[in-house]
Formats: sequence, C-alpha cells, structure tokens
Amino acid sequence: MASTDTAPKAKSDDLAGLEAGLDALDAVQTHRTPVREVLVKKVLPPVVAVGLVLVVWQVLVSAQVADATKLPSPSAVWDGVTAMWLKGTLLEVIWTSVSRGLLGFLLALAIGTPLGLLVSRVRLVRAAIGPILSGLQSLPSVAWVPPAVIWLGLNDSMMYAVILLGAVPSIANGLVSGVDQVPPLFLRAGRTMGATGLRGTWHVVLPAALPGYLAGLKQGWAFSWRSLMAAEIIASSPDLGLGLGQLLENGRNNIDMPGVFLAIFLILIVGIAIDLLIFSPVERWVLRSRGLLVKS
Repeated sequence: MASTDTAPKAKSDDLAGLEAGLDALDAVQTHRTPVREVLVKKVLPPVVAVGLVLVVWQVLVSAQVADATKLPSPSAVWDGVTAMWLKGTLLEVIWTSVSRGLLGFLLALAIGTPLGLLVSRVRLVRAAIGPILSGLQSLPSVAWVPPAVIWLGLNDSMMYAVILLGAVPSIANGLVSGVDQVPPLFLRAGRTMGATGLRGTWHVVLPAALPGYLAGLKQGWAFSWRSLMAAEIIASSPDLGLGLGQLLENGRNNIDMPGVFLAIFLILIVGIAIDLLIFSPVERWVLRSRGLLVKS
C-alpha cells in the first residue's frame, strides 16, 4: 500500500521539478545588455578587423609590393569617395543599384514563395520542376545577361529579368527545404484542429518552415545582388544610369584602380548593410520567438 501511494507522489514531484526548470529557463537573463558591453562585444571586433585590413593594406603600399596603378593606397580610394560626395553623385550611384536590387528581390519574393509552396506540397509538380529549380540555382547569373539583352534590350526590364532568374530558384528551394523539415506531427495536429488547405499552409506550414524559408530569402538576396552587379557590369549604357556595376566597369575601362577599389568596397558595404539592417533582425526575431535566443 505504501508503494502505491509513493508512485503518484514521485510523479507529482517530477512534474513540479519540470515546471520549476521551465520557469528558470524563462527567467534567464531577461535584462538588457549594457551599452558598453554591446560596444565591446559587437561593435569593437568588426572595427578592429577593418582597422587591421587598412593597416596591412597601407603596409603593402608602403613596401611597394605592386605598382601604384595596380594597388592604390587607402587615401587614394578615400579621395575618390570625397570627390563623388562633393559632386553629389555618391548617394545617387548607390541608390540606383540598391533600388533595382530591392525591387527585383521583392518581385522574386512574390514569385518564388508561391512557387516553393507549390513544389513542396504537390508531388507531381516537385517531380517536374524540382530538378529544374536546382539546376537554375547552380547556373551562374551572368549567363542570363546576354539572352536578356537580346530579348528585352538595354533597359531596366533586362536588369529585373536577370535578378528574377537568379533569385527565384533560391527562394523557392529555401522554402521547399523548410517545408520538408516540418515535423509530420505539426501537420497532423493542424488537420485535427481544422487547419487544412490554405489555412493549414498559412497557420501551420509557413510558420513551421520559417527558419528554412528565411535562409532561402538571405540566399535569394545574395543572388539578386550578384545578378544585378553582373548585369550592370556587362550591359553598361548611359540610358541605364550610373550604378555600382557601371562604376566598376568604368574604372576598369579607364584603368582607374582607385575607382575600381571604390566600387568594390561600395558593393561590399551595401551587401553587409542590407544583411545587418533587414535579415539579421528578422533572424533574431525568429530565433527568439522559438526560444533559441535569449532576449537582451
């Protein structure tokens, strides 16, 4: 009789311990991180890294490991930035490319998302289109520039076509990968509660596939930006305006290495800025909403 009474008591103690453990997890470090700690841990490391790169660069220039026409000094590149800023063309050049890249990415998002859902949920469509999407994703975006120019001419439509052909497969495949990783238990639970068809897709499939989908979006943006730069470099025209790709190509044509380095750095900075300002906050929100990142 004593053993019979002990079993429920032990189970109750286990449940109480589990609840206490979960409460402890919820209560871990909910305070905000001090500004000084944020600066030391997140701001200082990249600043130091950039500083080291500049120091090594200047040392190589001072040691004359290459001719000045091939390896310009940091000050020469900075002079180029200053000159463009004083002329009022720096932000204009950046915005020309950024606006194209963002609009093209949004168009790719609007096409790639339903396409990815269709491929992931319909077996016949996956069998027919899945291998094609994988092949298109591995195809260099620069390969689409010549046919796009022939089909559409030297205009913004050609630029967007190249972006779409480069980004849509990545977004669709990222969503397919995310849907494939959704636990079957989630789908059965959704059907039990009446979440079928479009409701099940919206309320169950998409939220559960969000991490994979987000990875596909990040890769889709990378492909969008790279595709646009390839298109701007190859298909330069005064009618298209001066973007970062055209700026890079102009530097090559004029044998202007400071201009070439300036264009490369601007392309790199824009790519990093988009990731830090858009994708990193969304990624942190997704991780935090799943209890994988402590709010700070």
